Amino acid sequence: MACGFRRAIACQLSRVLNLPPENLITSISAVPISQKEEVADFQLSVDSLLEEDNDHSRPDIQVQAKRLAEKLRCDTVVSAISTGQRTVNFKINRELLTKTVLQQVIEDGSKYGLKSELFSGLPRKKIVVEFSSPNVAKKFHVGHLRSTIIGNFIANLKEALGHQVIRINYLGDWGMQFGLLGTGFQLFGYEEKLQSNPLQHLFEVYVQVNKEAADDKSVVKSAQEFFQRLELGDVQALSLWQKFRDLSIEEYVRVYKRLGVYFDEYSGESFYREKSQEVLKLLESKGLLLKTIKGTAVVDLSGNGDPSSICTVMRSDGTSLYATRFVASVRTDKGQKKHFQQVFQMLKLMGYDWAERCQHVPFGVVQGMKTRRGDVTFLEDVLNEIQLRMLQNMASIKTTKELKNPQETAERVGLAALIIQDFKGLLLSDYKFSWDRVFQSHGDTGVFLQYTHARLHSLEETFGCGYLNDFNTACLQEPQSVSILQHLLRFDEVLYKSSQDLQPRHIVSYLLTLSHLAAVAHKTLQIKDSPPEVAGARLHLFKAVRSVLANGMKLLGITPVCRM
Repeated sequence: MACGFRRAIACQLSRVLNLPPENLITSISAVPISQKEEVADFQLSVDSLLEEDNDHSRPDIQVQAKRLAEKLRCDTVVSAISTGQRTVNFKINRELLTKTVLQQVIEDGSKYGLKSELFSGLPRKKIVVEFSSPNVAKKFHVGHLRSTIIGNFIANLKEALGHQVIRINYLGDWGMQFGLLGTGFQLFGYEEKLQSNPLQHLFEVYVQVNKEAADDKSVVKSAQEFFQRLELGDVQALSLWQKFRDLSIEEYVRVYKRLGVYFDEYSGESFYREKSQEVLKLLESKGLLLKTIKGTAVVDLSGNGDPSSICTVMRSDGTSLYATRFVASVRTDKGQKKHFQQVFQMLKLMGYDWAERCQHVPFGVVQGMKTRRGDVTFLEDVLNEIQLRMLQNMASIKTTKELKNPQETAERVGLAALIIQDFKGLLLSDYKFSWDRVFQSHGDTGVFLQYTHARLHSLEETFGCGYLNDFNTACLQEPQSVSILQHLLRFDEVLYKSSQDLQPRHIVSYLLTLSHLAAVAHKTLQIKDSPPEVAGARLHLFKAVRSVLANGMKLLGITPVCRM
């Protein structure tokens, strides 16, 4: 897409280069806008055309670019052709650019950028996105926040591109932790506390039983026995486990709702506890299962006894491990990278060719996200603090409007602040959380995005009835208008980049630039007291900005606000 301009340029180039237009599409990119000078709209990378050419005697690339530019002609779409650094540049007919971009944004709505020629021929697939995955019977802490918002973004993006997406929450609902928790609840648990505040009480029980286990070996033995009973299907042990699981999911659903996140399925390790025995049998039948002196079962992924490539799949008492259950089910910070490499390698050794299509998206850790409540930072405490601080910020700003539901608005703006701070850099990078920086209303923050969206929505409310009819494209030739139109052209490329590397930072950077451009235009392109056709054209431009801003925010997992 880019409103069909890229394809039109590719068709002209194909006649000169004798290449199919499809082969040229990804070599043609929209030119990033410049604050200092007017730039062309598109550029062809001559380097990318010559990547596969190993002829060392070929002329200098700059010479090649100049020769190619001389063979091309302006037409009804392209008004000027020039050369840049190893590129051929194309300027689109200004009136056509204005009319086509604005029409396309309004007509395509939430699909703008997604119908691009960059995505043509993209096969529609069924994609399973597994994310969040808290441990049952433990409160949802901030360590799960990154996995949750990253997984939600990936699922949103894949769904927008037309894939059938299944969102799965693979809960940590099995393992030795339940041996400890079951024993702990029998020793320190209270039914009434469990019903009134389940996860807080289970957290307290878990902390207490771990302290006891550190000093008393009999507690550890009881925990091991409890987990063995679970694995063997003991009715009483399973009943207590089921109660913990149900109460946990009930609370998680409530927190996910606040985050704007949902799942198609709540799965978990427990579902595969029986199938894990099948995995062990299959590994044994393929000669991959080895027994150690200690009685554990392992798989040598290297095939030559490399200790760093040994993956344990069964304890000495016959109980299963996370890796075994995960293989049966076929996630997570970068610390788990090796774990997933081992799991995927094991699946390949077992003969599953689809293991090649499994992808782990690693990410860094957040440092310094503490609330006033102490060392363990629960997610709900963070959400409550975000809401409170945002309400205080909004109350202190004179331009804040009377809101029907200020708490909901504060939470949505606060979440935008949290998500944008998280998504601005590479997902693999660690970053230091700053309460002060996250709530700045100016600069590159989620608050600024929400403020821009609300301000543009207010423009439509104020002037929309009178001016949103036909408009004159000749009224949008100011530098500020052209910069916005050129930036709107780039949205499909940004979506394409994010779909390739699953990094939200491309979209974040794009939306922040769009908001800064809108802020400049809002000051200089007045609607009030302007002639009707000028006011109408400018209102169309601002409406297009707001629409694309909303589309991008929703992909990131942000609900745009209309007032703040």
